[in-house]
Amino acid sequence: MIDAVTHGSKGSAMMSFKSVLKPHEIEAVVDFVRQEFMQGAAKNTRYHTVENGWPNHERYRAAFPFALGEVPLDTAWESLTPAQRTGKQLFMSGCVTCHEGSRRTPLKDDPMWDPRALSYPRNGYSHAVQGCTSAVGAGCAGTAQPDAVAPRVDAITSASLYAKHDIPPKLANLTAQERQGETLFQQNCAFCHAADGTGRNWIGSFLQPPPRNLTSATAMQDMTRTRLKKVIRDGLPGTPMSAWKSVLNDDQINAVITYVSRAFHPLPE
Repeated sequence: MIDAVTHGSKGSAMMSFKSVLKPHEIEAVVDFVRQEFMQGAAKNTRYHTVENGWPNHERYRAAFPFALGEVPLDTAWESLTPAQRTGKQLFMSGCVTCHEGSRRTPLKDDPMWDPRALSYPRNGYSHAVQGCTSAVGAGCAGTAQPDAVAPRVDAITSASLYAKHDIPPKLANLTAQERQGETLFQQNCAFCHAADGTGRNWIGSFLQPPPRNLTSATAMQDMTRTRLKKVIRDGLPGTPMSAWKSVLNDDQINAVITYVSRAFHPLPE
């Protein structure tokens, strides 16, 4: 574990920390992880909890059998029940980013299948804002002043650095199609591309290669509506960008594209 933290892990999102942490700090991190996560299995280390940003996680129940390996991912489509088909679509469009699932056939028989973990769960992250102030700005012990409200800082994971990217842009006079696209984007695409389209949220910062910054003129200079539609439908092999054609229909994909063009970067036909 010390070696992995020091030098990183090739082929994964685990970077080298030897230029960031001193040897005794790396040892302290490893000791903490072993005690808190592996030995103590502390409740605050669990990913899918309300405290870690997963309210109403039961709404994803249809995907649980695939995440837990109870139903192999390569089970013949016609052998799945309607509920399982819905669950597989949900798993492949979101959960697979962190959960590799299981297969009946060996991985070597399918070179397109890569079970690498692409991201790591946040621990204790919340971008909620609380009225926590004191006269000298030193904490919450003093009497709160109504005109001096400070945001809650996540001192555990420093995830507050990413909070501003979880705020969607405020747009006026959206068309019906743009409103539909906004809802679909923020419920699905924002998980990786961030609510503000930059890809600089917590999850997006750990994906390799990183999600496209939809607000960047450089990253979007060759992007057209036709090309983006193909990317959304079919995905991009070798990247975390999965195919959405079994999740979103053409009208919904067109709505997302219209929203991206309005909110982040204008797209030519």
